[in-house]
Amino acid sequence: MDKTGVSLERMLSFVRVAERGSLSAVAREFGVGQSTVSRHLRELEDAVGVPLLSRTTRRVTLTDEGRSYYAKCVQILRLVDQAGEEANSTRGAPAGTVRVSCTAAFGVMHLTRLIFAFQDRYPDIGTDLSLTDERIDLVGEGVDIALRLGPLTDSSMKLKSLGQSRRLLVAAPAYLDKRTRPTVPQDLAAHESVRMSNVAGSSRFVLQGPEGEPHDVQIAGRFRVDHGLAAREALLAGRGIGVAHQWLVDDLLTAGRLEQILPDYSLPTVPLSMLIVPGRADIGRVRLLIDFLAEQIAAISGMSQLR
Repeated sequence: MDKTGVSLERMLSFVRVAERGSLSAVAREFGVGQSTVSRHLRELEDAVGVPLLSRTTRRVTLTDEGRSYYAKCVQILRLVDQAGEEANSTRGAPAGTVRVSCTAAFGVMHLTRLIFAFQDRYPDIGTDLSLTDERIDLVGEGVDIALRLGPLTDSSMKLKSLGQSRRLLVAAPAYLDKRTRPTVPQDLAAHESVRMSNVAGSSRFVLQGPEGEPHDVQIAGRFRVDHGLAAREALLAGRGIGVAHQWLVDDLLTAGRLEQILPDYSLPTVPLSMLIVPGRADIGRVRLLIDFLAEQIAAISGMSQLR
């Protein structure tokens, strides 16, 4: 093996291509030409003396030798990252970039302003924020932490609970003025509903009464949507009654632009969790953001901790 041909730059290019399966995607991520990434890979393979990647017209995959080499490269790069963090900590100024993925509506309504506050506190830390409701490959996308609503099953990630998100039944006063206001859950069946097409069970309202009794009401609605911000607009426009996270509509309730329906009845809460890519919490800047968000999110209206 030609050790002079092994560099951190080439190693990083190899790791990111292995994770993303695309030279062009990595080139865009690094802000370089695809030929540069291809050269890094060729020079690294020449130095190591074995093929590390198998290239087809559609996908780049690891060879058997590449899988073993990739695991070692990840460890080396993380040690380099942590060493830099430790060196920076001696001057008391954490620096670098944290990559964050977040559920779209929560990201727009709350996370962005929290990140602004975090960056004001730590001006040398940058943040790359990706907003999506899709379950993405965090490692493949180079993400450090992700905020997700709903139950999670990814056992390969460290999971940190941020709390339970309270949900409410709401509608615009103008809509309710044209219809009879519901007084019991069964009244909901006669109303138009704004439904989330990407949420399981959105064809019914499942509520718990004041005495703990369950109510399961089948609903209908002409408007279905897969994005919380669009549902918020539909509710404002008087398209019907809908279930909304309190943090999504609290400002509209305060302003009187939406009205809570059946306040004595409750809906199941939804967990808000943080997924942390293994090893990333050991990086100082990532740990700072994890702790900051956990503290700040707990104070958001409608968020509660399990007791």
